[in-house]
Amino acid sequence: MNRPVVVGVDGSPSSLVAAEHAAWAAALRSLPLHLVHGYLHPLGSGVPLNPYDLGLPEPSDEGQQMLERTAAELTGRWPGVTVEFRQVAGGPGASLVEESGRAELVVVGSRGHGGFAGLLLGSVGAQVSAHARCPVLVVRPAEAPAPVEGAVLVGVDGSELAELAVRQAADEAARRQAELVLVHIRTDRGHAGPDEVPAAADQALVAAAADVQSSHPGLAVTQRVLDTADAAATLIEASGEAALVVVGSRGRGGFAGLLLGSVSQALVQHAHCPVLIAHPHGHAR
Repeated sequence: MNRPVVVGVDGSPSSLVAAEHAAWAAALRSLPLHLVHGYLHPLGSGVPLNPYDLGLPEPSDEGQQMLERTAAELTGRWPGVTVEFRQVAGGPGASLVEESGRAELVVVGSRGHGGFAGLLLGSVGAQVSAHARCPVLVVRPAEAPAPVEGAVLVGVDGSELAELAVRQAADEAARRQAELVLVHIRTDRGHAGPDEVPAAADQALVAAAADVQSSHPGLAVTQRVLDTADAAATLIEASGEAALVVVGSRGRGGFAGLLLGSVSQALVQHAHCPVLIAHPHGHAR
């Protein structure tokens, strides 16, 4: 299936930067790009003002013009990418989750207005991140240009979803021809230095590196063990040297509750580079 890259756009600077990242991602994957604008009724519910009018609200001319302009600009900068667009009635979070079931990747910006108000920091962003049925790329910070050079950083803890994150991180590093950095967070200090990899204590890290090198021969892979009492702050600092951070939706050990807990919230809101939330395709929550 030729799944597209999908991005939510509302005309805000943040969503337009996200659209640029989405176009680059589509070009790397040789896939079409779909721009989606979710529009809501003025009451915010998508329900008509007149209780006797059961029809859906109509798409706006302003939204259509914004989509046409954005598509034209992206086509000019990325002539090899096929760009399609449409407006979708209903809540933006539900719209993007629905689109994710047919997408290769969903891209969202840090902030938005209109149909995608609060896309990252509010309930919509949480909804897309938690329930998407494909990987979700959160563009961090809002003004981050694309493409961006640098390593792809991913956390390793031995969990099934962390393994998925490693696989998707390796694929992304290979597309970008970038270094892959495997990081294991260890909260019990005193066993090893930050750059040492004990053979017995960190078997998950060693196994992850072996799997990556087997599936992606020639890919530059670096292993790092970080001893810290504050996983979130340490990962945010590490993101300053990366082009992308990839996280699993849940994990254990140093990455316990990564998506829904404080560590993930800190990364999604404060990372110095874009964050890719790994989800299996077609996965529903």
